[in-house]
Amino acid sequence: MRMRHPVSAALLFLFLVSGAVCLDVGIASGTFGESQAAPAQSVVALPNKDGSLKFAVLGDFGTGDRTQYELADQMTKLRQRFKFELVVLVGDNLYGSERPQDFEKKFELPYKPLLDAGVKFYASLGNHDAREQRYYKLFNMDGKLYYTFNPKPNVRFFVLESTYPEPEQIQWVEKELKASTNDWKIVYFHHPLYSSGDRHGSDLRLREVLEPLFVKYNVSVVLNGHDHFYERVKPQKGITYFVVGSGGQLRKGNIDRGTGITANGFDTDLAFMAVEIAGDEMYFNTISRVGQTIDSGVITRRKATP
Repeated sequence: MRMRHPVSAALLFLFLVSGAVCLDVGIASGTFGESQAAPAQSVVALPNKDGSLKFAVLGDFGTGDRTQYELADQMTKLRQRFKFELVVLVGDNLYGSERPQDFEKKFELPYKPLLDAGVKFYASLGNHDAREQRYYKLFNMDGKLYYTFNPKPNVRFFVLESTYPEPEQIQWVEKELKASTNDWKIVYFHHPLYSSGDRHGSDLRLREVLEPLFVKYNVSVVLNGHDHFYERVKPQKGITYFVVGSGGQLRKGNIDRGTGITANGFDTDLAFMAVEIAGDEMYFNTISRVGQTIDSGVITRRKATP
């Protein structure tokens, strides 16, 4: 069939092309990524400063599905401009069987470009994870169920095992928090103290035990998973909580906004966090499977009071 209005068709094509929305991930020195829609608010850029601590946060990821690989590709694209040096894993690292070929399919292959670039992954264990994962070399747990590490002199991470929080572990974390003189104290583990998840929600028993320690010993940020979405919780007693259980599994529409604790949430696609600590400020961008920055902001560290 011969087109009767070629000029009109050309104009329509140009309109569609020019109307496409390109969403930039907020990095001060460069951008990448596309999305189908722009965010409702402007993106706070990651400073991308020399010498700052740059890391990513990922949870509930080890499915081996195509969507997990697609989110992993976004992490690789990000690192081309934002050289994060480590990834903290907030649990449920592998779903289903845990044979050597499963570690390959569900971890080593999707994150191969990052592993080849020297990025280190520091795992915590979730309720779907065998405790033997602590011996897996690429999870950098050194055979420990809970541990601490400080990638920069002013930052220390405290990694807990929240499925079986035995008294010995609680005593250990209090001792470690008390002894730490680092400016930034960041704790991560699987089960969230605060979550608006319809499926799981806040772990009140765990909160009763851990929150007083976090408040007393000046923890600034807590990172969790378990609920399969992304949520930034409104600060609780001065502490900012994130749920990042959106690395491979997803429960669409699972955020219950009626809890009143959600500062921002995303339960329609997979997402991971990119974080940069520079001085007393922690910048974050949360990036979806299609490259959209769905949340961003700046957190000022808590300072000890006399």
